[in-house]
Amino acid sequence: MTTASKPAAGQQFTDGMVHFFGNGSASGPAPHRDLLGGKGAGLAEMSSLGIPVPPGFTITTEVCNAFYALGRQFPEGLAAEVAANLVLVEEKVGATFGDPANPLLLSVRSGARVSMPGMMDTILNLGLNDITAEGLATRSGNARFAYDSYRRFVQMYGDVVLGVGKQSETDHDPFEVLLNAKKRARGVQVDTELDADALKELVAEFKALVLERTGRPFPEDPQEQLWGAIGAVFNSWETPRAAIYRQMHGYPDWWGTAVNVQAMVFGNLGEDCATGVLFTRDPSTGERYIFGEFLVNAQGEDVVAGIRTPQPILQSQRRADGPPS
Repeated sequence: MTTASKPAAGQQFTDGMVHFFGNGSASGPAPHRDLLGGKGAGLAEMSSLGIPVPPGFTITTEVCNAFYALGRQFPEGLAAEVAANLVLVEEKVGATFGDPANPLLLSVRSGARVSMPGMMDTILNLGLNDITAEGLATRSGNARFAYDSYRRFVQMYGDVVLGVGKQSETDHDPFEVLLNAKKRARGVQVDTELDADALKELVAEFKALVLERTGRPFPEDPQEQLWGAIGAVFNSWETPRAAIYRQMHGYPDWWGTAVNVQAMVFGNLGEDCATGVLFTRDPSTGERYIFGEFLVNAQGEDVVAGIRTPQPILQSQRRADGPPS
């Protein structure tokens, strides 16, 4: 655990509130977990080493503390820094956030200085609406991919940002109820068997659920979506599960979380795409060998959600149970 002390009241932001990474460079000070969070520091370091990291930017843990000090309001000047860094991401990717014909999509993730698995929130495919989804379908030549990404986004944003999810621990996720009903109606077993038309119907059904539960339509403006997601990640620092986890491990509340906004890379573009996790040791035993799992035609949340069974990365583990010799 770090030995850094609690910041003094009124502390200035360290070299700005937002730090860019990607395409072989990273802005701001040397990667520092206390400031950028573990994920943000890792992304900045990998990018500085020349590893092909999709471009993005990190909003620092200091901003999280300011957010709470201001009564869950964003500090002055943050919007301008986010806008400037978003332009850098657009330039690196060659796509524009909210562009009907060539939309940039984003992931928005938490990133505390220590690992807090499953405790805070993530939103993927941010930037989709009825217009940009059509543009993504046309540009990719894959309507199924576009509407699979769209239904995932509406579900995640509806749950994380808008609070349209399980009402209790014993309740069923209302989005999953609709998804399972769609699979039954189409006579399929798994999500990947739903075609573009079915997924487009699901998007409309998900948005109708949001309207019913919140009294407001699902937000179509990508900028509104982005700021809603950033606020939701900061808010997730104080959810009961995150607070209890910190208490159990002795982590102070004032550490805060960073927010990592990054260009999307898609594992659900087809059977030649995948998503997965990789470790340099077996996380269960500590044995030193490459350990990981992947899913074909999926996105990252599928691996951890338990909806589909992932495959071991190592071919030897697919042939025989147990670590490689």
